[in-house]
Amino acid sequence: MDELRGDQAEWRFDGESIAITYETKGWFKSPLLKLLGGLDVPVAAVEGVDFRPGAARKGGWVMNLRLRERMDPYAAVGAMLDDRAQPFRLTGPASTELVAEYLVDQMRFAAEQAGPPDGATPTGLVPPLPLHVRTFEGTAHLDSDRLSLMWGGEASGYKKKQKRREYDLADITGVEWSPLDDWGRGFVRIRTSPGAEEAGAKPRNDLDVLRAGEDGNEIHQVFLLAATVTAHVWAGAAADRLALGSGQAADGRRQPSDGQAWWRGTARGALDAVRRPGSPLSLLVGGNAGDGPDGAEDAPAGAGERRTAATGSEAGPADTAWIFEQIERLGELHAKGILTDEEFAAKKAELLGRI
Repeated sequence: MDELRGDQAEWRFDGESIAITYETKGWFKSPLLKLLGGLDVPVAAVEGVDFRPGAARKGGWVMNLRLRERMDPYAAVGAMLDDRAQPFRLTGPASTELVAEYLVDQMRFAAEQAGPPDGATPTGLVPPLPLHVRTFEGTAHLDSDRLSLMWGGEASGYKKKQKRREYDLADITGVEWSPLDDWGRGFVRIRTSPGAEEAGAKPRNDLDVLRAGEDGNEIHQVFLLAATVTAHVWAGAAADRLALGSGQAADGRRQPSDGQAWWRGTARGALDAVRRPGSPLSLLVGGNAGDGPDGAEDAPAGAGERRTAATGSEAGPADTAWIFEQIERLGELHAKGILTDEEFAAKKAELLGRI
């Protein structure tokens, strides 16, 4: 096992994972990394390793792990973290540069040889569940399928009157974290649809927001909450994608009801179109006959005519209204995390190109 001690942590590499143990002694060490304690990063989750000799103070080196898409929940919510709080960053003195460079080469090689990461990997990089966080404004409780915000303490009268807000993880599309401002206040905000927030509501009265302060590392605790929610939302979306691709139900996750057959067909068709670019985009409407438990009944009336229009056959030009309808449905899959940014952009462009 290769080992390297830096200013913030000690990294141990065994060929399959990178075990990171953060330094917790000293008032100048990052409070966030102290709360984390340590992480175990599978090399399959690593996209690359950046190494910059001479970039740190006194000619020391800087090393950064770059994780694959939807593998780093900390980067997803903490773009405003300062360098010393970055969990996958390590610095060290010039005297250990050769040792550090050797470790970088080993990790890069292992990452190149590794297969695709498990969709549940991000949940192993965040604090375990259940997670309970308390701030001056209230508390948050996160378990395997639900997040609850409860207000008390110094919360506004409006929030205290509402008492609490609960979310199914399957309904959460994103989490926003804001660090401390000039008044010593930060917050975490829960999103349930793209760009959704209470119209004109400031964090003090926004029922999707839990504010935090400096005392008791509140701001770092809500940051970990944001990262943990994000990791589990990603893992749930990955499980849904796997289930839709295999035609099986994802264990423990809510599936579309019989009244939502259009959603099931759309999801299957969209994933098929994304994964096999040569397949007809008409699959976006209702799926193939017999493609699910409802068989041909999944396809809405008129689907045959729309398929002809979407594929640009001799029957006539593309149906513009139909195309925009499919883009809207693709957007819903993208918001749920079932389609990646790249997949959504590619299929949207392809659909628009048919107008």
